[in-house]
Amino acid sequence: MYDTIIIGGGMSGLAAGIRLALFDQRVCILERHYTIGGLNSFYRMGGRDYDVGLHAMTNFSRKGTKRGPLAKLIRQLRFKWEDFPLAEQIGSSIRFPGIQLDFGNDIELLQDEIAREFPGSIDGFQRLCASLLDYDDLDGDDSRFTRSARAVLDELIPDPLLREMLLCPLMWYGNAREDDMDFGQFCIMFRACYLEGFARPFKGVRLILKNLVRKFRGLGGELKLRSGVARIHVDNGHAVGVVLDDGTEIAGKRILSSAGTVETLRLCDDITEVDVARAGRLSFIESISILDTQPQQIGFDRTIVFYNDSETFHWRMPEDSLCDARTGVICSPNNYRYTAGDGVLPDGVIRITTLANHDRWCGLPDPKYRAEKVAQYEAAVHSAVRFMPDFRRHTIDTDIFTPKTIRRFTWHDNGAVYGAPDKQLDGTTHLDNLFLCGTDQGFVGIVGAILSGISMANRHCLATDG
Repeated sequence: MYDTIIIGGGMSGLAAGIRLALFDQRVCILERHYTIGGLNSFYRMGGRDYDVGLHAMTNFSRKGTKRGPLAKLIRQLRFKWEDFPLAEQIGSSIRFPGIQLDFGNDIELLQDEIAREFPGSIDGFQRLCASLLDYDDLDGDDSRFTRSARAVLDELIPDPLLREMLLCPLMWYGNAREDDMDFGQFCIMFRACYLEGFARPFKGVRLILKNLVRKFRGLGGELKLRSGVARIHVDNGHAVGVVLDDGTEIAGKRILSSAGTVETLRLCDDITEVDVARAGRLSFIESISILDTQPQQIGFDRTIVFYNDSETFHWRMPEDSLCDARTGVICSPNNYRYTAGDGVLPDGVIRITTLANHDRWCGLPDPKYRAEKVAQYEAAVHSAVRFMPDFRRHTIDTDIFTPKTIRRFTWHDNGAVYGAPDKQLDGTTHLDNLFLCGTDQGFVGIVGAILSGISMANRHCLATDG
C-alpha cells in the first residue's frame, strides 16, 4: 500500500514525488512511456542529442535570490542552486510587420522599447506592471483568475498593436484558451517572461530531469516506466488504487494525477462518460534544424523570436489546414550566455514552432504523414525567415514532431500542449482523495509544472497526514 500514487513521470509528477518522499511517504510514480519528462524530454538520433519541449526555463532568478518561483522550488525540494546551473538569455524579440520590441531578463529594456515605439502607452504599461505585483497565483479567487486578459489590457493600454504584441509571447508560452487569455494565466506568464525572464542549462532539459529522478530515487521513491494506468479503481466515492495496462493492481491511500482533467476522469471506473469538449485544442508542430555554423555567425543573435505576420495576433487552432504558419516561435539554444567552463554547443540549432491541427495530422495515412512533415517544415521555415536571417543553406539535418507525437508522449486529448482551457486551481476532483497537478491545475512551463506538483502535494497529500 502506497501513501500516494502519482500518475505521470513529467516535471510535475517528479516534483510532487520528491516533496512527499522528503516527508517519508511511500510514493510510486507511474509513467506509461519508456522515458521520463512527457513532452519536456530528450532523445538521441543520428549521434545528436535533441531536447523536446524545452525552449527556455522561464521565471529565471539569480543564485541566492530569496523570492520567486525558482527560489521556492529549490527550497521546497531541497536542491542547491548549483543543481540548476542556468545560463541567461542573450535577448529575445517580439516581431510584427515593420516593428519589433526587444526584451531580456530585465523589465527596463522592454519599458524603454515601449516608450520609444508606443509613447502614448508607456504610462499604462507601467500601471500594468505595478498591478501585477499584488496578484497572488493561489488566492483561490476563480472569478479574478478567469477574467479576460484582453479586457484588462483594453483598459490600460491605448494602442491595439501593443496589446497584441504583449500577448503574443505569453500565449505562446502558456495559454490553453483560444483568442483570449485568463487574466490569472496572463499574470503568471507576464511575470515568468517579462519580469523574470529566460534561462537554460547548458546540457538542456536532461540535466533537470536527471536531477529530479536522482533526488526522488535517493529518497526511496519508486519510479515505474512502461507502467501506464488503464483504470483508477473507485469504491464508494474513494479511489483505492489503480490497474495498469498489463492488469497489475496497485493500492494507494490517495492518487495525484498529472494526466489532465478529462484524461484523469476517463480513467475512473465510476464514470461512464466524460465531457471531451472540456479538453484543450491548441497543439503545435515543431522543427529542429541542425546548422553547419553557429546562428550568430549568420546574423541571428536572438534567443527567442515570437513573430506574427499581421497587426492582429492569431491564436486559434487551424480548422481547415494542418498548420498555421502566420505566427510562430523561433528559438536557438545556442544564444544563451553560457560560461567559459560550459564551452560551445557542438551544433548550431534553430527550432521553429507553429500552430497545428491534431485531428488532421492523426488522420493522415503513414506515407502522406511523412510527406506532410517535410512540406509543413518547409512552409514554417519559409514563414520564419521573414523575421530572421535565412539559414536554409546552412542546414545539414532536421527533425520534426507533430501533434501526433505530442499525443503519444503526453496522452493529452488533441495533443493539447497546455491542457484544458478551464483550470482546476485547487486540484480537486469528484473523489475525496484524487487530485490533479500539472497543466490542468493551472501552472505551465517547466518551473510552473514543478511548482504545481509541489503545491498540490503540500495542499492535499501532506496536510491530510497532519
